[in-house]
Amino acid sequence: MTTKEKDLKYIMHTYGRYDVALKSAKGITAYDENGKKYIDVSSGIGVNSLGYCNDGWVEAVSKQAGTIQHMSNYFYCSQASDLAEKLCTLTGLSKVCFGNSGAEANECAIKIARKYSFDKYGEGRNEIVTLNNSFHGRTVTTLAATGQDVFHNYFFPFTEGFKYADADDMDALKAVVSDKTCAVMLELIQGEGGVNILNPEYVKELVKYCNDNDILVIVDEVQTGVGRTGKLFAHQNYGILPDLMTVAKGLGGGLPIGVCMCGEKLKDVMSPSTHGTTFGANPVVCAGANYVLDTVANDEFLAEVEKKGQYFEDKLTKIDGVKSVRRMGLMIGIELEKGDAHDIAIKCVENGLLIITAKDLLRMLPPLVIDYNEIDEAINILEKTIKENN
Repeated sequence: MTTKEKDLKYIMHTYGRYDVALKSAKGITAYDENGKKYIDVSSGIGVNSLGYCNDGWVEAVSKQAGTIQHMSNYFYCSQASDLAEKLCTLTGLSKVCFGNSGAEANECAIKIARKYSFDKYGEGRNEIVTLNNSFHGRTVTTLAATGQDVFHNYFFPFTEGFKYADADDMDALKAVVSDKTCAVMLELIQGEGGVNILNPEYVKELVKYCNDNDILVIVDEVQTGVGRTGKLFAHQNYGILPDLMTVAKGLGGGLPIGVCMCGEKLKDVMSPSTHGTTFGANPVVCAGANYVLDTVANDEFLAEVEKKGQYFEDKLTKIDGVKSVRRMGLMIGIELEKGDAHDIAIKCVENGLLIITAKDLLRMLPPLVIDYNEIDEAINILEKTIKENN
């Protein structure tokens, strides 16, 4: 049987896959089992921040895999401690809790917010407000936190305690806040929701309102973190510091990781047995994340991310059939004048460009190390595909 045939026979059909079986890759270039070449501007949905099989990353994880590949969290791990120190130093936040995914990091943030409020105010102050069009994960709780009705089906009963408000509308937010509210959880750029970039003035007003009312601010940086937006974390573009921040995807560079970070007033909320996970702080994963962070947390590197993003935008807006471009750094949404974005994405793959979608937009999350010749190659394939389908 072929790879595809085995997949269809033995793997649950939870993904609408493209008709490609990838076999090898390097940088931003991938090859399928037939040797066909693809330019990848999706980076595994923002995971391969340094591209495929970056030499330094491979060396870091390989060396650690040959030293000690896993240990229980009952023991101290130097790779995890080093990573935690870097994250706290670079953000101004105080402590981290390691997990394995963005959803898991968001679950941790939800638990910290509710426990903080329980410890301080007692039972009943446990509701969390999230924004419509948000996406926070696929567990029963993070689906409940996700502000999209399409996800609120089948898996009843969902975790209670979530309210929803429209983004960029403080009146709508205040209308659902009550004496039961313990936190507001938001993405500064709603990736899955359509690359919706929140208004900076709204974000600052929201943070001030929450701070004034002892309502915690949770910023979900699962997709926007680790250089994606031209700053190390997206909230730094907004001039705010959240109480809780979640990070995943690009931090691991290709291995699963999730991190929940908290500020000073929350650093002692959690105690032994209140949270845990078997594989969180895995030494091999943390070794890769340390290499990613050492590479990305550099002013020149981050400035180049924004410069490349602007180059992408300039090129994209000149393509016939592109209506508009939504962008911060190398997080890019492309609105088409006509045609279905999903159909265009499939055609792009057939033409050798791996691209994804968000709602009715094409979406690009290219590796942060993409060079300008590779950008041109990607743009040329996209332009050719749009022209063929108009």
